[in-house]
Amino acid sequence: MPMQSGGGFVFQHEKEYPGNLTPFVLVTCIVAAMGGLIFGYDIGISGGVTSMPSFLKDFFPSVYKKEELNTSTNQYCKFDSQIVTLFTSTLYIAALLASLVASTVTRKLGRRLSMLVGGFLFCSGAIINALAQNVAMLIIGRALLGFGVGFANQSVPLYLAEMAPYKYRGALNIIFQLSITIGILVANVLNYFFAMIDNWGWRLSLGGATIPAIIIIIGSLVLPDTPNSLIERGMHDKAISNLRKIRGIEQVDKEFNDLVEASEASKKVNHPWRNLLQRRYRSHLTMAIAIPFFQQFTGINVIMFYAPILFKTIGFQNNASLMSSVITGAFNVLATLVSIYGVDKWGRRILFIEGGIQMFVCQVVVAILIGLKFRVSGNLSSQVHQWYAIVLVLFICTYVCAFAWSWGPLGWLVPSEIFPLEIRSAAQSINVSVNMFFTFVVAQVFLTMLCHLKFGLFLFFAFFLFLMSVFIYFFLPETKGMPIEEMSIVWKNHWFWGRFITHNDDDLKMAKMGQPPKRFH
Repeated sequence: MPMQSGGGFVFQHEKEYPGNLTPFVLVTCIVAAMGGLIFGYDIGISGGVTSMPSFLKDFFPSVYKKEELNTSTNQYCKFDSQIVTLFTSTLYIAALLASLVASTVTRKLGRRLSMLVGGFLFCSGAIINALAQNVAMLIIGRALLGFGVGFANQSVPLYLAEMAPYKYRGALNIIFQLSITIGILVANVLNYFFAMIDNWGWRLSLGGATIPAIIIIIGSLVLPDTPNSLIERGMHDKAISNLRKIRGIEQVDKEFNDLVEASEASKKVNHPWRNLLQRRYRSHLTMAIAIPFFQQFTGINVIMFYAPILFKTIGFQNNASLMSSVITGAFNVLATLVSIYGVDKWGRRILFIEGGIQMFVCQVVVAILIGLKFRVSGNLSSQVHQWYAIVLVLFICTYVCAFAWSWGPLGWLVPSEIFPLEIRSAAQSINVSVNMFFTFVVAQVFLTMLCHLKFGLFLFFAFFLFLMSVFIYFFLPETKGMPIEEMSIVWKNHWFWGRFITHNDDDLKMAKMGQPPKRFH
């Protein structure tokens, strides 16, 4: 029976596929999700490295002078440097470009090969960064890291969505986000200790990215291909064999036949990119753009990229700022476990909305706290007391927790599960590209915006948090518990998106009577 929600009908379908959460599929999904380590490690490492005096002295001497010699009294502007932000943000424009190529590789050659390419590119970039002698080498290394992230972020969420039994798809997919948070935490811890090594500790931080790269390389070599990908490439015998192994039972004909049917329909689509513009895919295209856009405008990467710089800006000493980043990173990991537990129990919409409200409140409070301390001038109104630092870190941790159980994992989960096979690779490429583009924009302009908007920057992100929560309430239907190849039903019966999809007349009648369509009987 369907249930009415703010997002339209949520169907309790009767078409269920048999199968278990086998140890094989659990281990497989955990190994694949390790692809998130490379993304997380990079997010965590860049902000810490750019706060290390030895790194700034070697590559960004003008920023070093303002920071260490206190030649700038305006706390909001002391780190404002387009070259510093270019070091961080180059990765994301490269990831955007790579995701467009990765779409074709993922579709034609499989998810595993795309992950393998991503691992090799990321490893190459880490080595170049660790050995960098000038800013040009840093930028080249960051670009290679970005190409690796683009391939991994294109393939890993799709791999997880296709491998997981639909009842556990949310939890298993969020392991990818858990890996990202673990990568961030590990990077923060390493930054804290490597910062104690004068002159070359930053090289160890940047070179450490080779470890998660090697993990994804090895993982992609030993993982099986998804049944969806094998069917898409015409390997039906291997696909049904893999499906039996994944589900832990012999009788998988119903699910296999539906996968084949979806694949045959997708092969009739000659131009999946152009197909995305069709009226019936209006909802999918909107979500592929809106969700990653909003995810970046939560302001989370301001915290994750520049946490050490942000904490130093508001009066923390170098080691104290790095330790505060470790604390926020630990909360990030723990809160992601909440999402793994609740996403298939409570649903996607409630986590999205609750997380948005919680982050909104925290951004407003942080803006007030920073405004009271630095005012508009950017000069300290008084000495930073311990209680002030504790309260500020507490609200930032509360904000990070909200993101970690809502927009963080769901920003990758929901797009990966809502696209039909015929547009899946192209739509996921749009999703990754939009995500990387706005990650690049936020990373590139944050320090300049902080300099000009001052504490108002946090109110800027609060506005978007309000907007995105309203968007989710009205326009995103609940998708928990729906088999990935049967996802179209949630769009057909949505109060707004249903008008863009051609309904069978009988289905419409059944929906109005409060019953599922005939094919679910």
